[in-house]
Amino acid sequence: MIDNLFNSLRDLARKGHLLKAFETFSLIKLHASSANHDVILHSISSLLYSCTNLKSLPQGKQLHAHTISLGFENHLVLVPKLVTFYSSFSLLADAHIITVNSNIVNPLPWNLLISSYVNNGLHGEALSAYREMVHKGVRPDDFTYPSVLKACGEKLDLDFGREVHKSINAAYGHRWNLYVHNSLVSMYGKFGELDTAHRLFNEMPERDAVSWNGIISSYASRGMWKEAFELFEEMRLAGAEVNIITWNTIAGGCVQTRNFKGALELLSQMRRCGIDLDPVAMIIGLGACSNIGAIKLGTVIHASAIRSCFDGFDNVRNALITMYSRCKDLRHAGILFKSIKTKRLTTWNSMLSGYTRMDRSEEASFLFREMLFSGIEPNYVTIASILPHCARVANLQRGKEFHCYILRREEFEDHLLLWNSLVEMYARSGKVLAAKRVFDSLGRRDEVTYTSLIAGYGIQGEGKDCIKIV
Repeated sequence: MIDNLFNSLRDLARKGHLLKAFETFSLIKLHASSANHDVILHSISSLLYSCTNLKSLPQGKQLHAHTISLGFENHLVLVPKLVTFYSSFSLLADAHIITVNSNIVNPLPWNLLISSYVNNGLHGEALSAYREMVHKGVRPDDFTYPSVLKACGEKLDLDFGREVHKSINAAYGHRWNLYVHNSLVSMYGKFGELDTAHRLFNEMPERDAVSWNGIISSYASRGMWKEAFELFEEMRLAGAEVNIITWNTIAGGCVQTRNFKGALELLSQMRRCGIDLDPVAMIIGLGACSNIGAIKLGTVIHASAIRSCFDGFDNVRNALITMYSRCKDLRHAGILFKSIKTKRLTTWNSMLSGYTRMDRSEEASFLFREMLFSGIEPNYVTIASILPHCARVANLQRGKEFHCYILRREEFEDHLLLWNSLVEMYARSGKVLAAKRVFDSLGRRDEVTYTSLIAGYGIQGEGKDCIKIV
């Protein structure tokens, strides 16, 4: 009879019929004898698993109370289930107490706890739990180290990362699990220790897509695109399966290095390999189309976004608006813009940029006022879109208004792009002295700053002054 009740409970729990499962559990307790110890234990285990999946906190806590009253709170079968249960509700303090009090030598509860800390972005707590685990004499295993190494990388704690690396060497020598090896490569990549990351990568007896993506991303994150591109070619020659993350990283690198045709060719190769473009790939492709005016290809990506239902994503829509705007198709850009009910600042910026690029002064001014009336505060990207237009049409009054706005905002102080635009605006408006005052106030300048002022002197025919600042 007990066995039948247990099978019924397990079936009900698996199907999510929690109330009936608990009723069956009451019957099991009623008819169980001391010989049915395992049946009760595994009944609680099944119910805890179901409570975790169904997000049933009160029922799960009730089960926890049962484990304590029955003396099962430190049982190896139930402790991991309890840690997982509390972690699923982000009640990590409870999960921590259960793990520490269990005194179980098996690393599983600790692995679950450390992993939960990492997944919740609590990297310091994850490292503290690891220290506590080692202090209690619990030996870490292949499932412990990836989470700990990730926490080290996210916290940029190089010293602790090296300490963990030494522990791995001491425990395993150089015969590491693939996941541990991948985690070491990724961690050193996060630290910018690329020579060490690459050496570890070269020492790997086997590699998977994560291995390749880890080392390629390490170089890409530092802007070392030459090395990233070379590794990508190596990866393909090795016959490794290229996942979409790697494709996107390299295609994004092509855009970063202004190889826009290369980026589009990579996206085309992705499609030929049977990989559907995700929102990131579409944004990269639309960015490349924007820069070379490839509107036909941009509309193909737009159609693909509609079929995949990615056209509803804000960042994809913004990329589409920018693409149509830069390709001088303001009609389609405007249709997309109007279709967005709740417009974020990036959406306004995309449309404003389109109008100013086309010297559509009235539309740009109207849209900017509309944005302000809607309660959206402009950022440096907004001002950077408008100011060059003021310079091109020599709209001195509007340019002065923006100058005052910039001066009132401390957050704009370090954005040289804005100050360069101010210099250019005053210079083109014939106010070279005002341009020179802005120029002199800058603690940092680049080629554009000098070029803008020199052009202003040139327009006024003041060659001597032009020579002085060179």
